Amino acid sequence: MQIKDITNYIEQLAPLSYAEDFDNVGLLIGNYTTKVTGVLVTLDTLEKTVDEAIAKNCNLIVSFHPIIFSGLKKINGNNYVERVVLKAIQNNIAIYATHTALDNVHNGVSAKMCEVLGLQNIKTLIPKKGVIKKLTTYIPVKEANNLRAKLFEVGAGNIGNYDNCSFSYNGEGSYRGNENSNPTIGKKGELIFEPETCITVIFESYLEATILNTLFSNHPYEEVAYEVITLNNKNQHVGLGMIGEFTDELDENTFLQLIKTMFKTGCVRHSALLNKSIKKVAVLGGSGSFAINNAIKAKADAYISADFKYHDFFKAENAILLADIGHYESEQFTKNLLVDYLNKKFSTFAIILSEESTNPIYYI
Repeated sequence: MQIKDITNYIEQLAPLSYAEDFDNVGLLIGNYTTKVTGVLVTLDTLEKTVDEAIAKNCNLIVSFHPIIFSGLKKINGNNYVERVVLKAIQNNIAIYATHTALDNVHNGVSAKMCEVLGLQNIKTLIPKKGVIKKLTTYIPVKEANNLRAKLFEVGAGNIGNYDNCSFSYNGEGSYRGNENSNPTIGKKGELIFEPETCITVIFESYLEATILNTLFSNHPYEEVAYEVITLNNKNQHVGLGMIGEFTDELDENTFLQLIKTMFKTGCVRHSALLNKSIKKVAVLGGSGSFAINNAIKAKADAYISADFKYHDFFKAENAILLADIGHYESEQFTKNLLVDYLNKKFSTFAIILSEESTNPIYYI
């Protein structure tokens, strides 16, 4: 088994195209064709993580956070990032990171937080734009049904709770091939008018290569007329954060004690209590202060995230209970998510959950 077999499967869950523009995801160190001896799954990649991988005969580390976030101008071992990179390279250990690609998927980081809390009816808090594309193509009428079916088979036409969605209409196409052409219908140099069907389907951006390969392999024309455009529509199943509901309402103190227990944190920093029940809760793993207003607009009773600054708590505006549970604590179950996912496909292969805590923050 090669690294690409593992990473291709991960990218079915968390396509790299879903990552935020500022991020650095994918295979950061190593070669996709390297044979895998074992996989160590972790939240962060530190020196002790590489040591753990060596001890457990794992030459691929699947990490949530990328150890290389911005460009490295030198690798001299002068800081922890350089030391990790050096040690990984010296020991032939590859490092792969998912980060915001996994943040943005429906069954990702925030969904795991909802699962831990037992929230129901979960939806994406901030649906993402720019991840839906539209294909328009033209094909002889008699070939249209086959092409449409082939496109559906590879994922085109999926919209929310519906699939096999398309729009088609018939018209007349024209073309004339030059002396180097090999027209399917008509002869070179002859002006041809052919009844054609225009087919339009949408698809998720990460499927573009597959969609186009399917189009070209199932279209009869030598030159395929088509266009692909990116839509500004929001994808309700892709985006940051989630919002859901408790089966029964909780009072604020019970709610705060619950999240302290479930997320195993030594401290929950929160905004002023509002003396109201908590039922609808928004969550976002990692640094989530930017989504406070989104949680308020979604009419959440509480919002759980991390890394709130002093002035962020003022944004509660007596409309919501803000709870900062800590960055590590909000994402700690992500490695469990990845291990469970990988074991479904590679049940007989060594997929190991890292035993090391990489939380740099301690409480007294």
